[in-house]
Amino acid sequence: MAASLIRFDDKHIFAAQLVMVDNRVLNGFIHNMGKHTILDIRGHLQAVGFLHVSSMSGGCKPDLQLISALVERRRPETHTFHIPCGECTITLEDTTLQLGLSVDGTIITRFRIVLDKVTLYRSLLGKVPSKFEGDQISMNWFKANFDELLEDRTEEVIQQYDRAYIMRLIGGILMLEKSQNLMHVRWLRHVVDFNDRGKLSWGFFVLSTLYREMCQATNLRSTSIDGSRLL
Repeated sequence: MAASLIRFDDKHIFAAQLVMVDNRVLNGFIHNMGKHTILDIRGHLQAVGFLHVSSMSGGCKPDLQLISALVERRRPETHTFHIPCGECTITLEDTTLQLGLSVDGTIITRFRIVLDKVTLYRSLLGKVPSKFEGDQISMNWFKANFDELLEDRTEEVIQQYDRAYIMRLIGGILMLEKSQNLMHVRWLRHVVDFNDRGKLSWGFFVLSTLYREMCQATNLRSTSIDGSRLL
């Protein structure tokens, strides 16, 4: 007799939840920018596929109880949610319809070494943080330095602001990390050329990151979940 693919081990939150007094609610957050996208950069955002995501940056709040309930029904073996009416999952089509991200083009890899962070930030953003947390940068630094676009801006300044804005979307909505205030500097390497950015499969990477995070969150010891909680 063939063994079942689904393994109800004692580390999965579903098995533990049966004997727990209170339901586990995962921690999570979204970095809302609190303002609409500045008109000067909307064209750039449209060209690279981030305009729809930018419309969600003003005031989204994740339903952590709903997310936690779905994670309880998540099976890492099949990457699906097992619910009373059947099985379902989040697909690439969802990333396109809900976030407006491209699922075609060059695949983005997670691991990318950044050797000269100072030169990278100076050339692409025109500013350099006073310190880096290893290979990470504070989200507060982007807010403090790129929250307002100066009136006497040049095209170069607009592009720098656009890159910083996309970095805030990536670190604040699409690829959230448990630190809640830090994001990896490697993402800046993917926002160098405005013509090439539209050819990257951001939707594929966002979905694969969320899949990994949901699988990790099924462990009963997990207290939070990363990735794009809007999906």
